[in-house]
Amino acid sequence: CLVSLFQAKSCICHMCGAHLNRLHSCLYCVFFGCFTKKHIHEHAKTKRHNLAIDLLYGGIYCFMCQDYIYDKDMEQIAKEEQRKAWKLQAFTPTVVSHYQCTMTGIGEKYSTWEPTKRELELLRHNPKRRKITTNCTIGLRGLINLGNTCFMNCIVQALTHTPLLRDFFLSDRHKCEMQSPSSCLVCEMSTLFQEFYSGHRSPHIPYRLLHLVWTHARHLAGYEQQDAHEFLIAALDVLHRHCKGDDNGKKANNPNHCNCIIDQIFTGGLQSDVTCQVCHGVSTTIDPFWDISLDLPGSSTPFWPLSPGSDGSVVNGESHVSGTTTLTDCLRRFTRPEHLGSSAKIKCSGCHSYQESTKQLTMKKLPIVACFHLKRFEHSAKLRRKITTYVSFPLELDMTPFMASSKESRMNGQYQQPTDSLNNDNKYSLFAVVNHQGTLESGHYTSFIRQHKDQWFKCDDAIITKASIKDVLDSEGYLLFYHKQFLEYE
Repeated sequence: CLVSLFQAKSCICHMCGAHLNRLHSCLYCVFFGCFTKKHIHEHAKTKRHNLAIDLLYGGIYCFMCQDYIYDKDMEQIAKEEQRKAWKLQAFTPTVVSHYQCTMTGIGEKYSTWEPTKRELELLRHNPKRRKITTNCTIGLRGLINLGNTCFMNCIVQALTHTPLLRDFFLSDRHKCEMQSPSSCLVCEMSTLFQEFYSGHRSPHIPYRLLHLVWTHARHLAGYEQQDAHEFLIAALDVLHRHCKGDDNGKKANNPNHCNCIIDQIFTGGLQSDVTCQVCHGVSTTIDPFWDISLDLPGSSTPFWPLSPGSDGSVVNGESHVSGTTTLTDCLRRFTRPEHLGSSAKIKCSGCHSYQESTKQLTMKKLPIVACFHLKRFEHSAKLRRKITTYVSFPLELDMTPFMASSKESRMNGQYQQPTDSLNNDNKYSLFAVVNHQGTLESGHYTSFIRQHKDQWFKCDDAIITKASIKDVLDSEGYLLFYHKQFLEYE
C-alpha cells in the first residue's frame, strides 16, 4: 500500500481537484484530499479513516491525536522510493541537481537558476540594489506542532532570524565531517534555513530536527512540554559539538571554545571578581557564556531596589513607570557587588587564610547575540511557581555600563553614567522575543521575530501574524534576543 502510494503518478484532491494545499493521502483507501481546505479531515470523519500521509514531506497524520507521528520505517520507505523515482528519469542538468539534492538529504528539491540577459542588464545598471523590499515575506514560515513542541518551534524561529547565523547557512559555509551526516544537527539546520527562505508559505514540519534533538539531548526526548530556555542551551551545545569539524572550528585560538560559528555568534566572556575584605586582593576568573539568566522581583531571592529610574526618567532607552522593573534594573542587580557572608568564606591567596569577601560579575567580552533569560520559573524544595512580574525591555540596548571596563563607574552598586557610553561596539538591537503563556504546569510558547528593521511578526506554531512594536514591548518576555548593531544590515 505504501509503495503504491509513492509510485502514484497523478495526485490531486478528490474533492476540489487541486494538487497543492498540503495534499494528504488516506492510508486506508485510495483518497487524496487537501489538508489546508480540510477535505482530508472531512474524509477521515466520514469514513473513520484516521491515518493519512503528507505527500510533500512524508509525515503521517493521526486525526484522533490531531498530530503528526514519526515512524522510522515509513521514512526509510519514502527515501528508497524517492531514489527509485529519480533513477527512472532522464538526467538533464536540472534533474541531476534535483537528484543530488535528494541523495544528500537536503530535503525538498530546488531548481537551479541562472539570470536572464534582461536580469543581468538590470544588475549591471543597479549594482547597489541588494536590499529585500520591506513588504517581502521570504523567511516567514510557520512550524507544525508535533505534540507539545511549541518550546522548540519558538527557538527555531529565533535562530532562523538571527542575522549572522542566517548569512552563514544561506552561504553554504558548513562542511560536515561527521561519519553520518544524517545525524548532524548542523546539516539539519542548514536544511531548515533553506526551507525557511525557499519562498514557500505552507507550514514546515520539523520532524527531522525533533528526532535529532531527541537523539543528541535525551533529557528532552518525549512528548511532554519542555522548557524553551533549556532547549536553546541544549541546541546550541549540540550545534557547537557538531560544528567542530568546520574550518573555523579547527582554528581555535581560545582553548575554552572552538571558534565555530556558534561560538563566534553566541559566546561571551563573564568576568568574576572576588575581593578579600581584609587585604582587598582580587581574584579574577573569566568563563564563557551563551546566555545571561536574570532574577526578577517577586522571586524568593531578594531583589535590588529599583534605581535610578523610579522618578520617571529614561535610562538605556527604557521609559520607567513608577514601580515598573526594567531590563536595565535586572542587569544592574546581576552586576552589583555581592557580599558572600561569613558562611561562604574563601581562602585568600594574599592573607593565606579564609576570609569574607565580595563577588562581582561583569561582561569581559560581549557576544554578537546577547540572550537574556528572565527567570520566570521558580523551583525550590517548598515552592514551584511562575513569576509573572512585568519587565520593560528596550528595542535598543547599550551594554557599556555592565562591562568590566566600566566597573569603576559603579560605586557600591549605584549607577553612574560611563564616559564611553557612545561606544557603538556595545550597542544592541532587539530581534526576537520568546513568551510563555499559562502556568508552570500547563502553558504555551510563542515568539515575536523581526523580519525587517521595524516589522515584527508573531509566530504561534503554524500561524504567523503581523505584530506591532507595542505588541512586542508589552509582552511578558521570557527570552530576549539582541544583536550587535554594527554587525547588522538589512
